[in-house]
Amino acid sequence: MSNPQQLRYSKEHEWLSDAEDGVSTVGITEHAANALGDVVFVQLPEVGDTVSAGETCGELESTKSVSDLYSPVSGEVTEVNEDVVSDPSLVNSAPFEGGWLFKVRVSEEPGDLLSADEYTEFAGA
Repeated sequence: MSNPQQLRYSKEHEWLSDAEDGVSTVGITEHAANALGDVVFVQLPEVGDTVSAGETCGELESTKSVSDLYSPVSGEVTEVNEDVVSDPSLVNSAPFEGGWLFKVRVSEEPGDLLSADEYTEFAGA
């Protein structure tokens, strides 16, 4: 498993892209996708919702379990990935590309996000 170096990671297994015009993309890591198994349903925040770092903002349901989705940052949701809503398996097949979950205009970023190497060590991968 390879965690892209340009992303930052939360201990809840979400990834965050660098902000582009103040907006970052959020998804779950390959490690989390593999642990979940086949994702069959995603519930994402709505565009315009305010999310808070470390707080639940949705859920992912797999053939094995239901897992909460946490926001790695605080801000306003600007876009959700409708492709993942209609085809949740994208979370498993392309967690860092087509399987992204939502975009957020970041208002506050916690200081505990991990680099790719720190996350790899944390996840034991």
